[in-house]
Amino acid sequence: MRNGTDQNFQLDPQLAHDTLFVGDLSLCRLLLMNDARFPWLVLVPRRVGVTEVWELSQEDQCLLMSEVAVCAQKLKYLAGATKINIGALGNIVRQLHVHVVARSLEDTAWPKPVWSYGGSMRYAPENGDVWMRVLQEGLKDVLSRDT
Repeated sequence: MRNGTDQNFQLDPQLAHDTLFVGDLSLCRLLLMNDARFPWLVLVPRRVGVTEVWELSQEDQCLLMSEVAVCAQKLKYLAGATKINIGALGNIVRQLHVHVVARSLEDTAWPKPVWSYGGSMRYAPENGDVWMRVLQEGLKDVLSRDT
């Protein structure tokens, strides 16, 4: 369909409030969920008006899955996770976004889903910064040079 990203892309205000900016991939804005209980990435395709995966071009669908897979693999390694959960719900935030959550036997929600499990615990600024630097270093080969 198109190369690059939509110039008019804007991140949903709820996602902007709930996450920390990590960087931009070829298609997606990469975010860290601001919840210190779980290492949790959110990938948002920079396409205006897209709410479902099937609304993306076939090329963008493949790129999205590739970016999700790379981020999931890196997050599993960086977090020492037992399992990676991937989901695109969109019940509250309609803008298409994909959650990539590192899970371990020791996390407080195991084995239940993390969604709506207790109240989130925002990162202390220095801890969020540490995770962002770890992610930026671990994903430097796929993050945009402008990040």
